[in-house]
Formats: sequence, C-alpha cells, structure tokens
Amino acid sequence: MDLELRTREGGSVRLPAAALDSLRSSLRGELITAAHNAYDDACSLWNAMIEKRPALIARCSGQADVIDAVNFARENSLLCSIRSAGHNIAGSALCDGGFVMDLSRQKGVRVDPDARRAWVQPGACWGDVDRESQIFGLAAPGGIVSTTGVAGLTLGGGFGWLTRKHGLTVDSLAAVTIVTADGRPVAASETQNAELFWAIRGGGGNFGVVTTFEYRLHSVGPNVIAGMAAWPLADAPDVLRFWREFTASAPESLASAVVLRFAPPAPFLPREVHGAPMVGVVVCFIGSEEEGEHAIEPVRTFGSPLAVAIGMKPFRAHQQLLDAAQPHGRRYYWKSEYVGDLTDATIDAIIAAAGDLPGPHAAALLFHLGGAARRVPEGATAAANRDAEYLINYMGSWEAKADTERHIGWARSAWRQIVPFSMGTYVNFLTDDADEEQVRTSFGANWDRLARTKARFDPDNLFRPLQNVRPSA
Repeated sequence: MDLELRTREGGSVRLPAAALDSLRSSLRGELITAAHNAYDDACSLWNAMIEKRPALIARCSGQADVIDAVNFARENSLLCSIRSAGHNIAGSALCDGGFVMDLSRQKGVRVDPDARRAWVQPGACWGDVDRESQIFGLAAPGGIVSTTGVAGLTLGGGFGWLTRKHGLTVDSLAAVTIVTADGRPVAASETQNAELFWAIRGGGGNFGVVTTFEYRLHSVGPNVIAGMAAWPLADAPDVLRFWREFTASAPESLASAVVLRFAPPAPFLPREVHGAPMVGVVVCFIGSEEEGEHAIEPVRTFGSPLAVAIGMKPFRAHQQLLDAAQPHGRRYYWKSEYVGDLTDATIDAIIAAAGDLPGPHAAALLFHLGGAARRVPEGATAAANRDAEYLINYMGSWEAKADTERHIGWARSAWRQIVPFSMGTYVNFLTDDADEEQVRTSFGANWDRLARTKARFDPDNLFRPLQNVRPSA
C-alpha cells in the first residue's frame, strides 16, 4: 500500500508500496506504520503531553539500518526525527506525519575498566551506563535521573551530580561514530573531524545520527555520601539564603540542588507531612567519607528540618533518587534559565512561585553548577553558558489532560519572573513552543559557528530537531 508522508519543505509525498518494501527488506529492524500492532508503543514517549503521529517508523537494530534510514529520508526529502531513549521534554523524537528513525532498542554498553572507557549505544539510559561502569567504581558525568537518555543529554551538553567535579557530560566525551546526512558513518574526535566533534558536544541533534558514544570514565564511589534534608516551605527564605552561602564555599566534590514542592510519600519523611509544601536540599559528595561528612554538616544542622536522610549509599542509588518524581507517561512542561547569582530578588521570585504550585507533582528545582564545567573555556565545545552558577527549572508535572492549561500557565508565569536575571537557557530543557530567539540563547555565542558547521555537514537541514540550528547561507 502506498503511504503519504510529510516532506521537509512542508508539503507531502506519496511513496509507492515498492519503495516501502525495499526499505523493509533492507532493515534488520522493523518498519512500522499506523496499521502495525507496535505503532502505539512506538509513539509513546516519556512526556505524555507529546501526541505526535508519524507516518512511518524505522526501528533500527544497528548502524547499517541507520545508514539505510538516513539515505531513505534524504532521497525522498522526508521530514524526519531521531528517537533515542525518548526522554526529551520537547518530544523531538517524533514528528507528525513524518519519518522516525527509532534507535531505542540499541541499549548496549561496554566498559574497559583498565582504559577507563565506555562505549554506549544511542538507545541507552544513564542507568544502563551506571550499571556497567559502577561495578568497577567508575562513572561518566550523566544527569540527575537514571532514566534520562544518554544521547539527548550528551548532545545538549549534559549536567548532573558529577558536573562540579568532572565537568559537563560532553567534557568526558572522547569520540563518536555518527552517520551524517550523506549516509556516511564518520568517526569524530579531537583528532578526527574535529569541527564536527566540536559541534556535537552541545549542538543538539543537528549534525547526524550518533551510533556510538565513547566516554572517558572517572573514579566514583561506588559509595558516596548523598541524600536529602527537608524543611517546611515556610522556612524557604532562610533555606535558600543558607544554600546560597553554602554553595559559595562548596568544594568541587560536592554537588547540591534545592527542590520546592509538595512532600511526596517518601519513607524518610514523616507521614504527617506527606502532601504538605516543603523545601529540600539534595547533596552528593564524591570523595572520602570523612571529607564528605565535614562538607555536608551545615546541611544536617541547619534550622529545624522535617527530616534528614543523608549518608553513605551507592552512587547508583543516588542517581535514582529523583526517578519516582519523573515517571514515564506523565505530562510535563518545563521553563528554565541559567543565572549567575541568587540575588534576594531571584530568591523571592522562586519562593512566590513555590507558594502557587499547580499540583502535587509540580516543583521548582535549583541546581548548583560551576566547578570543573566552568574551567573549560567558553567555546571549547558547543555547550554554552559555562559561566552560569545555577540553573533554575520550573517543572509542571500532571496526569489529567484537563490540568494542562493550569500547569503550563504556572510554569510560564514563574519563568517570566526570573528572565530578567537570566544568563541563557539550557538547550535540553527547551519545550516544543520555544521560539528561535530562545533557541539562539541556548547556544549563546556559538550560534554562528554551529550554523557554519551545519552548512558543511547538513546543508539541506535534513536533521532538524525542535532546537534547530539552520545552516548558514
């Protein structure tokens, strides 16, 4: 049966059944249309707010399938997208009426503990990497949720619990193999195709389909001092000002974040405060127990906390601490900005937003950056805004479709209050309604160089995720 698909130019093309059969016969993986019994599953993303219906999905089983899929998309001028783990807030893994290259089944991770290297396929999540690396006491700088996809986090720069000590995720990326728009598998590193490698490290999915990521690994744990302390939301003004001073003198081995939300039914929180508004400080210290206890002691002893659950634990367990707050299939909408300092005005705006949370799962999150990430010069990779000290993220999170307008309205309203203090935006936290100016600010001063690199490797803009860098003329 013939199939109609959207083109990159905004029109449509009807592909004959013979063309589809030819692609199907070349793939080791599946070719899925709306009539396929796996279609609904293939359209299911972590963010249930994304309801896109592609016309055709190629579930690629390996690099050869990716090459065939890229050639098929290019030769037929198809609107296409790339799905890795499908965890992106904007839902850029899918495209309405277009062609999806689905790499979500490619989850392999191989670790060489002697060389301190990990080779990772694009469908893997950070939990997969942690499982294979932590058995040797090694880790790559990943995110703060174990179900986050490796590919998306890395291509957007990537920050997490190891950022202050070991830099952004891209700072530990040693090499990639990437299928470019002309269907060629290309090795890229600091010594091979160096300009392409520069762009990949923070330039988003604009330059091709990465089929292998190679990371440098670092000694981490496997046990670390980590956990959370929590206070009533009424204490938030004092807690945030305390945290501002605490982070100002924090060693690079110490990462921390603040979360303002309704208390979840977590076992470390007293039952009587479940559902009450709270503010929490989450810490993770990479180093000796003695040094860690000294570094986090101010958090343990500040004010009158509702609970303190901080101690030695596996790094893998800490990586999963926030997983329950971001399950697959909930609806999400985020607005975020980088800031250089937590001024009193910024703190007041954050507290005001937290006092108006639209639902039990919504939250404001502040993450402390700096450290090793800042020591890499701006422009050394395409990841921008390295001078930022904090990232503020307003996270709408809800189940019922009827609550969508309220959560989006809250996140946008809260975000507008911190825009005057902004240094830029984190590309991985941009939602699908981000305009071109927001996309530009997420890439900062690297935009023009990215556009020139795009023109060299993808002049026809085949790869155009929502955070698209258009090729320069």
